[in-house]
Amino acid sequence: MSASKIAIVTGASRGLGRNTVLNLARRGVDCIFTYHSNRAEADKVLALVAETGSKAAALQLDTGKVAAFDAFTNDVRRTLAGWQAERFDYLVNNAGTSHHNSIGKTTEAELDALYDVHFKGVFFLTQKLLPLINDGGRIVNISSGLTRIIIPESAAYGSLKGAVEVLTKYMAKELAPRRIAVNVVAPGAIQTDFSGGIVRDNPEVNRRVTEMTALGRPGLPDDIGPMIASLLSEDSRWINAQRIEVSGGMAI
Repeated sequence: MSASKIAIVTGASRGLGRNTVLNLARRGVDCIFTYHSNRAEADKVLALVAETGSKAAALQLDTGKVAAFDAFTNDVRRTLAGWQAERFDYLVNNAGTSHHNSIGKTTEAELDALYDVHFKGVFFLTQKLLPLINDGGRIVNISSGLTRIIIPESAAYGSLKGAVEVLTKYMAKELAPRRIAVNVVAPGAIQTDFSGGIVRDNPEVNRRVTEMTALGRPGLPDDIGPMIASLLSEDSRWINAQRIEVSGGMAI
């Protein structure tokens, strides 16, 4: 049997998912992670994990397509078997897409696409993987500071992340007999390529975020990945059903 803890992290070829995988790897956690389309970036993550001495596997998945989840679960089983394991310990539902549009102009297709990835995908991927997660394991869902910090043209995205926050509490309650802790992490504005890199690359947005944030700067991936890795560790074993905002104190 595999002696290491094993995590599954969705959407980890870039941004916060990538940072989470690398921080888990540095702690000795082996990772199965998904990527949507960019295999070259996924391969870079594999190479960085290898440098830590931990194991990783990259599996393609569109988390907005529930019909693909059975095949993905079988791929997970095969990967685990190759590592002499039957189950995994941690699930991080991180994969996501951005959206900026007003309530007045958001289309049905835009809302459906967000729902498929940010809520339906999280719900059913977790459902499919539950038989494979160890009792006493942990789940972290990724939300957004935009469920609390109300910024125009974020209504659809923020509302679906709000649904994930409620879902997290239900997961924590229903999975309690298996001692599976479930929490939700809500990052503030982070300098990644998310939303076209707007926080990182747009000086005006960067300035506004800085002014809104008590600690005086936008976030970095390295502000989030270590926190998620810590939340999954034994140090945080008594944290359950919580929304943890990691925003440097935005809008307080």
